[in-house]
Amino acid sequence: MENRAVAVALEFVNRINRHDVGGLAAIMSEDHRFIDGLGQAVDGRERMEKGWLGYFSWFPDYRIKVDDILSNGNVVALFGTAEGTFSVNGKLAAENHWKIPAAWKAVIRGEQVSEWSVYADNEPVWKVMGVKRY
Repeated sequence: MENRAVAVALEFVNRINRHDVGGLAAIMSEDHRFIDGLGQAVDGRERMEKGWLGYFSWFPDYRIKVDDILSNGNVVALFGTAEGTFSVNGKLAAENHWKIPAAWKAVIRGEQVSEWSVYADNEPVWKVMGVKRY
């Protein structure tokens, strides 16, 4: 099971990197749960399909690079970097590019991702977006 779980998690990453929202939805469980770096959860495949569409419109070059993988049964931990450029009026200016260390936890059920959690300091992302955090 471990190797299959890793393969499903890596396929999820591949679909993220291709911005294949339909492909992501196809391997999300119907009750899929996404948890962001602040611990905020979004439940349901349909909601996350819309969430990915929005995220890719903000960051049209968003990409994950996985450097290390650990797994235990159906739980896969991935470590690496995430990067992208915040789109302003359809333009990707160099000063709006960010790259951060990140980790992800995937919980695999069968051939689907039932949970995708992100662990990252998003301060550099918020900065280029002009979001003030208090």
